Amino acid sequence: MYVLGISCFYHDSAAALLGDGILLAAAQEERFSRVKNDYRFPAQAIDFCLRQAGITVEELDYVVFYEKPLPKFERILMSTLSTFPRSWKVFREAMIAWFDEKLWVKGILMDKLGAPAEKILFVEHHLSHAASAFFCSPFEEAAVLTVDGVGEWTTTTLGRASASWRDGSRNRIDLTREMRFPHSLGLLYSAFTAWLGFEVNEGEYKVMGMAPYGRPLYRDKLEKLLTLHGDGSFHLNMDYFSYHYSPERTFNDRFVRLWGQPRIHDAEFFCETTGHDISGREEIARRNQYYADVAASVQLLTEEVLLQMVRQLHAETGLSRLVMAGGVALNSVANGRILRESPFEQVYIQPAAGDAGGALGAALYAYHVLLGQPQRFVMEHAYYGESFSEAACADFLKSQGLEYELIEDEQKLADVVSDALMDSKVIGLFQGRFEWGPRALGNRSILADPRRSEMKNIVNVKIKFREPFRPFAPVTPEERAAEYFDLGRADGQYPLRFMLMVSPVLPDKQEIIPAVSHMGTGRLQTVRREWNPRYYDIVDAFGQKTGVPVLMNTSFNLRGEPIVTTPANAFNTFSKSDIDLLVLERFVVRK
Repeated sequence: MYVLGISCFYHDSAAALLGDGILLAAAQEERFSRVKNDYRFPAQAIDFCLRQAGITVEELDYVVFYEKPLPKFERILMSTLSTFPRSWKVFREAMIAWFDEKLWVKGILMDKLGAPAEKILFVEHHLSHAASAFFCSPFEEAAVLTVDGVGEWTTTTLGRASASWRDGSRNRIDLTREMRFPHSLGLLYSAFTAWLGFEVNEGEYKVMGMAPYGRPLYRDKLEKLLTLHGDGSFHLNMDYFSYHYSPERTFNDRFVRLWGQPRIHDAEFFCETTGHDISGREEIARRNQYYADVAASVQLLTEEVLLQMVRQLHAETGLSRLVMAGGVALNSVANGRILRESPFEQVYIQPAAGDAGGALGAALYAYHVLLGQPQRFVMEHAYYGESFSEAACADFLKSQGLEYELIEDEQKLADVVSDALMDSKVIGLFQGRFEWGPRALGNRSILADPRRSEMKNIVNVKIKFREPFRPFAPVTPEERAAEYFDLGRADGQYPLRFMLMVSPVLPDKQEIIPAVSHMGTGRLQTVRREWNPRYYDIVDAFGQKTGVPVLMNTSFNLRGEPIVTTPANAFNTFSKSDIDLLVLERFVVRK
């Protein structure tokens, strides 16, 4: 049985294909269209999924959409009417968009895929989120927490789920409590994202990266905006926000009077804690320090709210395992605290926890709950995108007239790459199927030596062309992670392999790996050889030669672009940046 899941029309459109309950392929549309956060119908992602499985549209048994359009339309209509006439612009734009395509999703699916009406199913947004986490996990029973901006009406859900690996009789997800729009932790965080000068739905992780440079001095002040209750629920003071009636702003003038003037979009960020020379720029640095302090305060509030929810969920369910999804589940700092401080013994988050993952969740919910099929799949890795054969890589290199070296022996390849890293070279690594989700996990990665503090600035400024304060992720063999990081109960757990939690760097190791120690922490990825042999061998070879089994890893892309997909994308990024060495499968291209 083939089940295709689809998410689109808002942001991060994607497709995921199951074959008898096993994930065969999953990808975001942006990887093919090259449009960052592409929200359009994922025609190319669907085409890839079908090609990967070797099937046609006609062979699909079901097509499942990740939310229900009519309830979402109801929410938009009611919320705009309740704030009219302030909401006139958002009402007008919403009506144009909805009557153009969003309201007619079933017809669009029938038209674009040629699928009959009886094959098309719809799953509620937060059920899709919940299923994307639980039915990818190894758990037979778990507590469920989903937190995002907003689905149809819901912004947060709490509940439990169970599954059977035999007959599907126990497959169910019960979301017993919810919070509804406009009260949203995700939208609160997005409002501050915009105020801090970053793009909403794109720059939230930049706020998380800015926060360690600040101090949470304004936690009390945030109580004017959010009231947290003992059961983990909360209430936003909507007098400070405008996202419920404005298409252009997430916060209003009263918010500005409380917090001050917003940071200029993409303005240079530096302050005393970033290590910059601020001579003659003390006033700018002081203002930036204020922004960093606000970011730290918002980040701390987010962590506190999530921890309160998680503790309440544990008290209500009595379960030892937790699954999480929704865009807020990508907050790796909060995830680290949940893994270290919550009562739950095990936590699972799949790598595409945001809206893209809804495509996978919708397919999984339909297969396991609506169709009653038994659990058969655990997401052990994130490599479900498109791959390119060595022949395809060779054809591309020849077509460009490029000089290259084919290194057939894998150990020699690991030695060549690790030697180049030790020589301060920056490596673009392109291999296998690209990653599902927003993190580069070794198949579309840029690698560098973490021992050299200057590498952070080199890769940020000369290769990624992005803000110098942005952190980089450390990667290490799973069995050696505890030598450099304080893992606590998180040791060996799934979020570490997907780069979904931040861990403290051990104090005596911070000066050894300064390029990946972000104010004493790192968004760690652990790797086993069975998951990614070539990636593991490179990290291991570097560790054997230097005594430091850690590399610096970041996504293989330039600022504002999706992560590379094809050999041509990889070479284009290589040629436009200061990457020194390009590895296309076993082909090495040098500058």
